[in-house]
Amino acid sequence: MEGQDSDVQKQSTADMTAFVQNLLQQMQSRFQTMSDSIITKIDEMGSRIDELEQSINELRTEMGIEGSPSPVPPKGKPTDDSA
Repeated sequence: MEGQDSDVQKQSTADMTAFVQNLLQQMQSRFQTMSDSIITKIDEMGSRIDELEQSINELRTEMGIEGSPSPVPPKGKPTDDSA
């Protein structure tokens, strides 16, 4: 009887090990899919920002203000309104 309990326990342990390994593989696959999706979206956002920046530069060139300073003062620098 002792041998049967040991065999059942070994089979139960093997089943649990296989279940946990399968679960971890599924989780890894899902995390990889999510990671790939996030990276793709970040790349798309970067491309859109580049396109927007190019459009702004083209508009500035068309308006003839390329090279002129931005009308909004940079943050952190106090403006001189005393003049």
